[in-house]
Amino acid sequence: MSTIVVQLKLTPSPEHAAALEATLHTVNEQANRVSRIAHSEGAHRNYALRKLVYADVRAAGVGSQAAQHVVKKVADAYTTFKANLKAGNYGKPGSKRRKRVEEKPIVFRSDAAQPYDQRNLSFCVDARTISLWTVRGRLKDVPFACSPDAAKALGEHKRGESDLLYRDGVWFLSVTLTVPDDEEYDPEGFLGVDLGIANIATTSDGHVMAGRKLNRYRRRQLRLRAKLQVKGTTSAKRVLKRQRRRESRVAKDANHCISKRIVAEAERTSRGIALEDLSGIRQRVRLRKPQRVTLHSWAFAQLGSFIVYKARRAGVPVVFVDPAYTSQTCSWCDHREKGNRISQDSFVCRSCGVVAHADRNASRNIAHRGGVVWNAGRKSHVPPGS
Repeated sequence: MSTIVVQLKLTPSPEHAAALEATLHTVNEQANRVSRIAHSEGAHRNYALRKLVYADVRAAGVGSQAAQHVVKKVADAYTTFKANLKAGNYGKPGSKRRKRVEEKPIVFRSDAAQPYDQRNLSFCVDARTISLWTVRGRLKDVPFACSPDAAKALGEHKRGESDLLYRDGVWFLSVTLTVPDDEEYDPEGFLGVDLGIANIATTSDGHVMAGRKLNRYRRRQLRLRAKLQVKGTTSAKRVLKRQRRRESRVAKDANHCISKRIVAEAERTSRGIALEDLSGIRQRVRLRKPQRVTLHSWAFAQLGSFIVYKARRAGVPVVFVDPAYTSQTCSWCDHREKGNRISQDSFVCRSCGVVAHADRNASRNIAHRGGVVWNAGRKSHVPPGS
C-alpha cells in the first residue's frame, strides 16, 4: 500500500472563514503552551505529554479529538527536532547555535496547519463539501474544489489524516489517501539513475534530463530576491510575498515529470530502478560558498521520493545502492581511478580507453550495483536522504 496526498481548495463563506481562522489561532496558541511545558518538563513523548496537558487544552475550548492532535503535533515536532540535533543540522555539540536552539521551546505560527481525522472531519464527495469541527461549533457544507482525478481518488480510497492549511489568503485541506500498489514483478535487469545538479537525472539508457533551464530559473529568482530585499519598499515586499514558494512549485513540477518518465520507461522494459542512497549528502559534501546555494536548493530527495511512490503504484522494483566511486569507475572494464573523470561531462578510462558521458557512465555503474543488490536478496528500502 502507498500513501498519496490530494489537496482540496476550500471556498468557505466569510462566517465559515472566520471560524476556521479562530480555530487555527486557538489550537496553535495551545500548541505553544504545550510546547513550553514539554520543554520545561522534558516530556516529549505523546503519552507522557498528554497526561500533563490534555485536561487544560480541553478546558481552553478545544474538542477532545482536536486536543489529541494538538498534543501529538507538539510531540512529533520534538521528535523531528531531536532527529535534526542527532544529524548535526543545528551545529556540533557545544556550539553557540546548538545551545541557542536547545534553550528555546518549539514555537508554532498562529496559522500553522492543524491535523484532522475521521472523527472530526467528514466528506460528501459527490456534493464537493466537507463538515469539520471548529471552536465555534461544527461547520457543515463547506464547499471545496479539486481536479476530477483527485475527486475520484477521494471517493475510491481509504482516507487517513488531513491537514487544514491557510496559505496566502486561501484555505486548503491536504488529505492523505491509502492506495493499493500493483504486485511487484521480478525485474529483467535494472535502469540506473544518476542524480546530479548540472543534469537532474541521467539514465543508463543514455537519456539525460538536463537541469540547465531549472538552474537558470533559480539563479534568476535568487537575483530578484536579493534586489527586492535591498529595495525594502512596500511594493517590493508585496512582490517577495507573491514570489514565495514559486521556485519550489517549479522544481516540484519538474521532478514529477522526470519521475513519471523514468518509472514509465522501467515499466515498459520490465526492469527495476536503481537509485543512489544519498542520505546525509548535505552534511558530507564540502563546497565553496558560492556553490552551497546550488547544492541546498537541489531537490534530489523529493525526486527520489516521487520515483519510489510512482514505482510502487506501478509494481516496479526499486533498490538503493552505495554511490561511492560510481563517477570514477569504468562501467566497461571496472577500472577505478580518480583521473578517469577528466571534467564535469567527460569520462575517459585510463585502462581500456573508453570515452563516455560522465553521468551516463555513473548511471551504468548504478544499474550494475542494483542488479547485484537484488540478486543478493538485499532489497533496499532506504529513502533518498538530503
